[in-house]
Amino acid sequence: MNSIKIEKDTCASVRCNQGHTLRTELHPRSSMGQTRKPLLLILVLCAGIYCAPNWAWAQGTDSDLPDSPSQALPQSSKDDANSPSDREASWRTLPKDFLHDQKAIWLFPTQLAKGRHWLPTLAIAGGTAGLIVADPHVMPYFRSHARGLDDLNDTFDAPITTAEVAAVPVSLMIAGYVQHNPYHVSTALLAGEAYADSAVVDLAIKAITRRKRPSDVPAGESFNDTFFSGGKSPFKGSSFPSGHAAGVFSVATVVASRYHTHRWVPWVMYGFATAISFSRVTGNSHFPSDVFLGAALGYTITRYQVLRPR
Repeated sequence: MNSIKIEKDTCASVRCNQGHTLRTELHPRSSMGQTRKPLLLILVLCAGIYCAPNWAWAQGTDSDLPDSPSQALPQSSKDDANSPSDREASWRTLPKDFLHDQKAIWLFPTQLAKGRHWLPTLAIAGGTAGLIVADPHVMPYFRSHARGLDDLNDTFDAPITTAEVAAVPVSLMIAGYVQHNPYHVSTALLAGEAYADSAVVDLAIKAITRRKRPSDVPAGESFNDTFFSGGKSPFKGSSFPSGHAAGVFSVATVVASRYHTHRWVPWVMYGFATAISFSRVTGNSHFPSDVFLGAALGYTITRYQVLRPR
């Protein structure tokens, strides 16, 4: 009986040690899984962007269907001067197109003086002003619940989101050269042009407003009086507007507009852009008004200037 008891105790201790070893091994694996999430997200997004335009291309080789969304449009749409699918770009014309965009952007007040575009301008200005008023009341909630949003903030950390946004035009560029498809290459160049146009406007406003980031406000202090009190550098110390929101919405608008015949592409791209923009608020990097104006700038500059056929 004693020998049986000793054997049982020995087995129990072995099971206990094995269980302890198993638990210690599971923890690092779970932490590794956390670090792999952003990489997996980037790979899935790139694969989706790479494959979506290729479905129409692959079908066209077998059944004489058009190679790109621009060719899939009916003749009446192709003749529409406002169709973003008609806008083409090349490495040779890119510098000239960028300067053309900047001239039109900074001369936009002259369009207002002629009585044009007042409705969307007032809508964006009113929405931004309303959110600025609400910012001091909203940000304490996100600061107090920051720990509960760690997974989201880790997945959309600033360097990671920059890589995710850049992966979209890069994947299209690679697909275009591999398949000898100029439409993909043109889309990638337009995405870069839109990103650059939005970045110039974003940095100019940042340099003027010099708004503190929510993370720069000490704990327990009010989120009021944050304008004109941040760092002197628009690259680091200024919060208004959000450069990440402007950049991701500019890229998303290019891809969503030029591949809108695949109905799921706009949903994926704008959903992706919204998730990144929202993470800038939950991570205490920006106020809601920063994100709203950044997204509005990225969308409007891209849709109504960059994608205008010329």
